[in-house]
Amino acid sequence: MSEIFFKDLVAKHIIKPRLKNSYISVDRESNVIIKTPKVSQRFAQSLFEQKESWIRKQLLKVQNRAPQTVSLEDEVMLFGEVYSIDSDEAMPLRKLLLKVKTTDPEKVLKHYDKFYLDAAKEYLTPRVEYYAELMGLRHSQLKFRKMRSRWGSCNSNGVITLNTKLMKVKKEYIDYVVVHELAHLTHMNHSRKFHDLVEVYIQNSKALRKEFKEASYVIN
Repeated sequence: MSEIFFKDLVAKHIIKPRLKNSYISVDRESNVIIKTPKVSQRFAQSLFEQKESWIRKQLLKVQNRAPQTVSLEDEVMLFGEVYSIDSDEAMPLRKLLLKVKTTDPEKVLKHYDKFYLDAAKEYLTPRVEYYAELMGLRHSQLKFRKMRSRWGSCNSNGVITLNTKLMKVKKEYIDYVVVHELAHLTHMNHSRKFHDLVEVYIQNSKALRKEFKEASYVIN
């Protein structure tokens, strides 16, 4: 990986020989990322400069998105809504927090992580089983873990891993991610056939995918 500079902008240039095309993206931390097959530095620099206007628009969008947060020990985010710690929805978390009387943010966050892990196992497992049966597909294993930049993954061995932070987003987004990962059991790529398969089970999946991507920026 190398860095490319243009005016006040900086981009990370990542070379992936297997890529057929070049891609530019701006992540939620305002990092500009350029992924290309094996090309010259001049080509990457030219691409960076050509996309200046688009890059600045994306950076502005990221800056204007205020992260949606909760007050530790007072609130919890579940299915796109913020609930009071005294609500029925937050009861499992409330029980965890009562066991340790501490105001240490790191320790409190560990209990939030445990709450989301337990909730993910309880809610996501039957959603995966439901869509797997509906799609006529079979995965070898289902795992859950907190991930920073991916909502889910599916490897060539049929192991599906889902981000426990999915419990923070709307149920329609959760179903989209579940179907998305299951579809990789048939197509280990993002080809047209892959997206067509997702569309069969998630109507308007293209629009939903774009909406979810926008919403993802404001979920911690």
